Amino acid sequence: MALGASVKMGYFAQHAMDLLDGERTVFQQLEHDFPQAGQGSLRALAGCFGFSGDDVEKKCRVLSGGEKARLLLGLATFYAPNMIILDEPTNHLDIDSRAALAEAINEFPGAIMMVSHDRYLIEACADRLWVVANQTVTAYDGDLDEYRRMILSANDGRTASRERVKEPAKPERARNEKRASPRQRVAQAESEIERINGIIAKIDTALALPDIFTRDPKQAAQLTKARAGAESALQRAEEEWLEASAELDEAAN
Repeated sequence: MALGASVKMGYFAQHAMDLLDGERTVFQQLEHDFPQAGQGSLRALAGCFGFSGDDVEKKCRVLSGGEKARLLLGLATFYAPNMIILDEPTNHLDIDSRAALAEAINEFPGAIMMVSHDRYLIEACADRLWVVANQTVTAYDGDLDEYRRMILSANDGRTASRERVKEPAKPERARNEKRASPRQRVAQAESEIERINGIIAKIDTALALPDIFTRDPKQAAQLTKARAGAESALQRAEEEWLEASAELDEAAN
């Protein structure tokens, strides 16, 4: 693969947070990375990524994970690249920031190559899918549901093979000791339900725009698909909550 002469690339690395100087303020970090830029340009950049007013005077060491991610995205896009590589961009982002990132990706006029385990972000933004496995990268023509079924089918086949040669099963009690308690599972499911409901609310807000289906039918289709995926995830989380709640009630009695 060769890059075109006109390509200007930006890169966001999931581990780039470790490169921020904790003793610098947000503005000082911007000045350090872009010493030739004027203060007005740097403050405008900071504002675009949620750092306005006194926020630019925050030390990098006190920033939340989401704030650090926003700052790094700002650093990656300062020189207006026409191609951006994003490595797990939603790590540490809250729901609002994830929704804003999805919107920004869909509105970006250039090319974006993204590595992510965030299903909702992929469904909302991706035009093409590639599978990275066995030291190769191959195009994938199906959607995420088809890919999930393929992986589960392959795992079932490997599990069946191991069943024929595995050691005798451990006692039931020993296996269950590693499983979260019903109370923990209820709390985890409630947290997941709240998180997914927040994502659905953001998608619904975007879909409620009166002209989205005529102005940007592609984005509307992606958002509709993402909502369907979120609804499926919500149903699974609710089923887990019901199951764990029943076990909790049974244990209490």
